[in-house]
Amino acid sequence: MFCFQCEQTAGCKSCAGKVGVCGKKADTAQIQDKLTGALIGLARATEGNEHVVSDSTAAVIVEGLFATLTNVNFDNDALLAIMDKVDVEKRKLVPECYKCASACGRNNDYDMNKLWNADEDIRSLKSLILFGIRGVAAYAYHAAVLGYKNEGVHKFLYKALFAIGMDDWGMEELLPIVLEVGEVNLKCMAMLDKANTETFGHPEPTQVSLTVEKGPFIVITGHDLYDLKLLLEQTEGKGINIYTHGEMLPAHAYPELKKYPHLKGNFGTAWQNQQKEFAVLAAPILFTTNCLMPPKDSYADRVFTTEVVGYPGMQHIGPDKDFTPIIEKALELGGFDKDTTFPGINGGETVMTGFARNTVMSVAGTVIDAVKAGAIKHFFLVAGCDGSRPGRNYYTEFVKQTPKDTVVLTLACGKYRFNDLDLGTIGGLPRLLDIGQCNDAYSAIQIAVALADAFGCGVNDLPLSMVLSWYEQKAVCILLTLLHLGIKNIRLGPTLPAFVSPNVLSFLVEKFNIAPITTPEEDLKAILG
Repeated sequence: MFCFQCEQTAGCKSCAGKVGVCGKKADTAQIQDKLTGALIGLARATEGNEHVVSDSTAAVIVEGLFATLTNVNFDNDALLAIMDKVDVEKRKLVPECYKCASACGRNNDYDMNKLWNADEDIRSLKSLILFGIRGVAAYAYHAAVLGYKNEGVHKFLYKALFAIGMDDWGMEELLPIVLEVGEVNLKCMAMLDKANTETFGHPEPTQVSLTVEKGPFIVITGHDLYDLKLLLEQTEGKGINIYTHGEMLPAHAYPELKKYPHLKGNFGTAWQNQQKEFAVLAAPILFTTNCLMPPKDSYADRVFTTEVVGYPGMQHIGPDKDFTPIIEKALELGGFDKDTTFPGINGGETVMTGFARNTVMSVAGTVIDAVKAGAIKHFFLVAGCDGSRPGRNYYTEFVKQTPKDTVVLTLACGKYRFNDLDLGTIGGLPRLLDIGQCNDAYSAIQIAVALADAFGCGVNDLPLSMVLSWYEQKAVCILLTLLHLGIKNIRLGPTLPAFVSPNVLSFLVEKFNIAPITTPEEDLKAILG
């Protein structure tokens, strides 16, 4: 196998051999490569056949890209079933190609080995495109579940896949598409933000308990808010409590979800701790979307998957969304016999969430006055993915050391390193503001743009510093969006992407002044000095 799409790739180079660091086996990696090659073939088939391209074509492209994102689907049979869908769509677009014995290079599937063995700069740019659109597809998938779609996003996915398959394209052709990934992702994130807020309401500041009450309960992890809503509806009145895990924590802030009294609190921390945390549960777990760990045998019989998630042997909840099996399992297991607190990494027993763009903008005047009066000296966006590689305690220490006259904005699961800290208040607001999921990066961007507009300057001129952590491909497309917006001086860690070649990195450093994190002390001194 060859895979270097996530931050924890072996030796900061690539995962090879029989199994990757994430638990993905070599045969699964090969099937995912074949699926990606088939998606490129389908994208090729859309060229000149726009009149027969349908919603089902877009849906298959989005599902296939999402399924190959890190920690989503390790079920070979499920991946092969998606390949069958790709084949069906391609037959609709180019039926004559199935009668032709010769490959024309326009409609046939792409051999991903050509990409992995390409010139390192070309491989780097194509990897940025591929991994970026996998992230875009994740956001598009979530929006589509709620009935929101964007044909422009779909057309770009075809364009980007087509570019990846062009072996004679160089940096001149590929670099603009890399930055276009960021532009299109901004539109996609705006669509998802609209889908979530129009469906569930605007998030409100909410204190969330880290205590699991006695009695039957279900834990839901991943990202999908609609799955949570359906689960809450089907468990209502059955004496079963619901607890979020990982990136589902911000769900507590949405009015249409928090109205259910049996949505009780949050259990555990970030995705990489699942195998330890889920082992102690007396309850079933529902896996939605990504940021998941292969279940251990000790609790595999309590794991249920849904949507595009797939693990061999796990019980899957299909499109009918009948959660009866997981409800019955919760009642069978019975939960804990007493209230049990599972404190955060720093010992906190509650956390706050819900400071999305609507909330922050509603008090923008107060924030702006505080800045003008000197009460707030600086804003930090400390956000992104968590992971298990040593060095991620940097983000805990960084936040602890931020001065008391500064505000820390955060989002995504990286916040679990510090979201249970009590940093006090400033100007009547908590110093630590949790904007939401990685899916809510649009909120952070809108807050930054609104502040810049209020002060009559550009985002780069604000007293705002971005200190980001990354793990998977949604972080890649968010970074490309920030670059598309011209945002500079981003600090990135805990390591730089293995798929970024020295020449491409030099370009990013020269144009955008991206820098790796060092130590909290040195970085704070450089930022505030």
